[in-house]
Amino acid sequence: MIHKTSAAVPQRFSTPPVLITGMSGAGLSSAAKVFEDKGWYVAHNLPPALILDLLEMCSEPDSPVERVAVVTDVRSRMFKGSLQQTLAELHERGMAPTIVFMEARDEVLISRFDNVRRTHPLQGVDTLQHGITRERNALLPIKEEADVVIHTSDLSVHDLRRAIESSFDNVGNPRQHVTLQSFGFKHGAPKDADITLDVRFLPNPFWVPELRPYRGVDAPVSDYVLSREGAEPFIRSFVEMFSAMLAGYRHEGKNFITVSIGCTGGHHRSVAVSEEIGRRLREIDELDINVLHRDLNN
Repeated sequence: MIHKTSAAVPQRFSTPPVLITGMSGAGLSSAAKVFEDKGWYVAHNLPPALILDLLEMCSEPDSPVERVAVVTDVRSRMFKGSLQQTLAELHERGMAPTIVFMEARDEVLISRFDNVRRTHPLQGVDTLQHGITRERNALLPIKEEADVVIHTSDLSVHDLRRAIESSFDNVGNPRQHVTLQSFGFKHGAPKDADITLDVRFLPNPFWVPELRPYRGVDAPVSDYVLSREGAEPFIRSFVEMFSAMLAGYRHEGKNFITVSIGCTGGHHRSVAVSEEIGRRLREIDELDINVLHRDLNN
């Protein structure tokens, strides 16, 4: 287990380096493209030992690189040294990266490999499922250390871009990054939530004919949801509880926190409550708040 420290970012880096890893077929290349489009220098498929060399070089005073991301996947295991050893040494040198782990369900990964007619790098002479299982087991220790886990099973390319941008647009500041994500349980609960809230106990505006055309971002629905009995105590209690948790999260080195808030369809109650919680949490100076609505248009 790697214990994260609060070591300072080397002066040449405007933001901590980012390590992108995860399951083959889960969107590592797509994630890398988002970072490239945002002006990051991205190195692809580096063996663990070379990650050290690259970040040392990028931290030199005359380096033209201020923001660097490294993509490494399971194929790097053929080289000497482990990724965990590399991460431990980066922590010791004060260059601890933000780890982004790309994840997807097995059936989604199988479908993606079938669509592009590729074999899995760990498949060998066995089935595709065997290769995915081997990779999942091999990467479990890294996933447990990840700062951000992005499940791409139900994300479009555009959704993936928004998910990454919401986490990293302000990554250079010292505040904790909180993403509030509304969703609909009928579309499946998010797999990447640190905290999941269920607001289906509130009356559903869908059954109010004049509110049905609106969504939770619209004032008629928002006013209706937030004025229902139980809404205010629920929101107030959560904000108080969450505020009390922040110091502990910070002590454990967790600077990226995802709170998922669900209702039936993800159109009304969860959206309105997410927006209101976001509004209240923005009053805390130490937090950087992003609000996303996964199923608003589904």
